[in-house]
Amino acid sequence: MQLTKRQKMLKYACYTSNISMSIVGNLPPILFITFRSLYGISYSLLGLLVLINFSTQLLVDSLFSAFSKKINIPKLIKAMPMFTIVGFLIYSASPIIFPNTVFAGLVIGTVIFSAGSGLAEVLVSPIIASIPSENPDHEMSKLHSIYAWGVVAIITFSTVFLLIFKGTAWQALPLIFTAIPIVSFILFLSTDVPALNEDAEGPATPPVIREGRFWLCVFAIFLGGAAECTMAQWCSGYIEKALGIEKVWGDIFGAALFGLMLGLGRTLYAKRGKNIEKVLLLGAIGSTACYAVAAFSNVPVIGLIACAATGLCVSMLWPGSLIVVAKYFPYGGVFIYAMMAAGGDFGASVSPQLTGIITDAVASSTFAASLGEKFGMSAEQIGMKCGILTGMIFSFVAVFVYFTMLNISKKSDKNISEDN
Repeated sequence: MQLTKRQKMLKYACYTSNISMSIVGNLPPILFITFRSLYGISYSLLGLLVLINFSTQLLVDSLFSAFSKKINIPKLIKAMPMFTIVGFLIYSASPIIFPNTVFAGLVIGTVIFSAGSGLAEVLVSPIIASIPSENPDHEMSKLHSIYAWGVVAIITFSTVFLLIFKGTAWQALPLIFTAIPIVSFILFLSTDVPALNEDAEGPATPPVIREGRFWLCVFAIFLGGAAECTMAQWCSGYIEKALGIEKVWGDIFGAALFGLMLGLGRTLYAKRGKNIEKVLLLGAIGSTACYAVAAFSNVPVIGLIACAATGLCVSMLWPGSLIVVAKYFPYGGVFIYAMMAAGGDFGASVSPQLTGIITDAVASSTFAASLGEKFGMSAEQIGMKCGILTGMIFSFVAVFVYFTMLNISKKSDKNISEDN
């Protein structure tokens, strides 16, 4: 299907917006150990930054779902990248603006660029869905694969940068990455943006709230967001501190490989994917196993491989839930995407924060000290291993949710076959 020049530019604008989202979600965790070393920020507060990140996105998602009919969406989309740009600038300038309380500056910057990411999360998917395509499911997966490839590029570039220029030069990274939202801003200004909220006026939106299948999809993306983001946010710190692997190798062969596997899974589905409910179920089973291996293995290389393999297993849990809800409710409009984004962000905020809390609590306990002495590990290593098990719990619960979705799909296909 041949697209017009403006439609192509609109698609590229969406792609760069998703790359901006990958920066928002993955640059801070790379800097966690740097922040802890330079400013003495605890794991709980570092986890709080993740909570603030996704809670802000959750708030934006919720407000948008409530007031989407009253918003001039084309204008908002064109202004959206500015939130990310301003947030990155404040984040970078935190030690200058708040020399005695750097964490406060990090919080302010996080809130602002997270608001931009929240808007992108709500709006980019329905924009892609509005662009004519022969296979919408594959286009949605392709969009999310762009996010994953962005993760790989960001982690690799940031790791090499910190290796060369050291952690004290971290402020340059947010400044460099402002180039991506600037490109998005230019592209959105140069093209026509659809209104998107026209469907929200129709009769499809109110009944969806009363549909059990809709809330099942919201719960599914909640669990998928938790399973994906626990490893994405803590992989770098976990590999370095719990597995004892040097940061540069841990980031490249752990965190970056996690992103690579994430992108590979989404790209494969974009090209050849089908039976999304079955893919979701297998992904949840696989990620449960990977989290368990990562947490319990005493062999660093095996733990690193398990962290990376988690990326492949969770790759379709978030976009796959969007594909399923679009199949259930094809005329739900932007409201559907806002509610799904809220569910995903809620999972992505709760689980990483819980990981930080558990890590600190266990690491400071006598239990961790005695267990660490028994297995030749520090209390901090024991704490991080217990913390990473959070992701396993969400993945395990997801197995039952996706199994239910698979059964619904089979019953639906059977009914269609009998009707024909």
